[in-house]
Amino acid sequence: MNIILVSNRLAKTRSITLGGWQLLFMLLLLSGLVWTAAFTLQYTLVRFAPEGLSDGVRTLLSKIQSDEQQKQQSYVHNSLDAMAARVGQMQAQMQRLDALGARLAKLTGMKPEEFKFDQPPAQGGPLVALPAQEMSVNSLEQQLNRLTREVNDRSDKLLALETMLLQNQLSRKLLPSIPPITEGFYSSNFGWRLDPFTGANAMHEGVDYMVQAGTAIRASAGGVVAYSDQHPQYGNMIEIDHGNDIVTRYAHASRLLVKVGQVVRRGEKIAEVGSTGRSTGNHLHFEVRYKGIAQNPVRFLQKTAS
Repeated sequence: MNIILVSNRLAKTRSITLGGWQLLFMLLLLSGLVWTAAFTLQYTLVRFAPEGLSDGVRTLLSKIQSDEQQKQQSYVHNSLDAMAARVGQMQAQMQRLDALGARLAKLTGMKPEEFKFDQPPAQGGPLVALPAQEMSVNSLEQQLNRLTREVNDRSDKLLALETMLLQNQLSRKLLPSIPPITEGFYSSNFGWRLDPFTGANAMHEGVDYMVQAGTAIRASAGGVVAYSDQHPQYGNMIEIDHGNDIVTRYAHASRLLVKVGQVVRRGEKIAEVGSTGRSTGNHLHFEVRYKGIAQNPVRFLQKTAS
């Protein structure tokens, strides 16, 4: 295609030759200009002259706007439902933490009025006004996720602490922690003494409680009865295995109330005081042994009680 340019200002005519690519480019450019003009005209009509729109265009625009609003409302409702479910889960977790906190307070011996888990914590302070920050759905969901992780972490740590406290409490129950006799006095302490039969210096491997015959003898700690029978030296004797190589002995009883293999609890009555075996009168001979070696029961009980 040849284009000839003629002008009064030019001494000669000019000729421009356009190939296929140039013509295609010009057509595309012209089409783009037409579409731009049409879009600009449509925007101007919608923006500045809505009263001039036809009923069909108005209906189409209203439908598009209504669909968009429904989508937004559906998204907000779904988000609120999901957050409400998360809040319900967190409330259930908080109730579980309150119950766990009450159990821990009881295990540690705290007073109930020190931690009132069924009441909100007391708060107060001066009002400091700060610029309001708009809370978006995504921001609120992020905070809920963070709080959920923190609540789960605290719950796991409190459960681990409760397990440790229960284990310590169980261990104390399995250690000699209470005197086997609740009345009377020591007639002979642990250590070296003059033997009442020979008069020679001899080791006394326990303590003697001088009380009346028939007085209740109670287990100093929970355990399993390992021996309950007549012994040539100890007379009627009971031996209780408390685990961890700890054994207690109760000797010279007039009556045995438990059998071998029986599980006894701390403070449970196991025998009655008498004067059987190598004895000069009614009393209880009480021993604590660790790995077969006699320990001073008085110091052992004091250490356990502290």
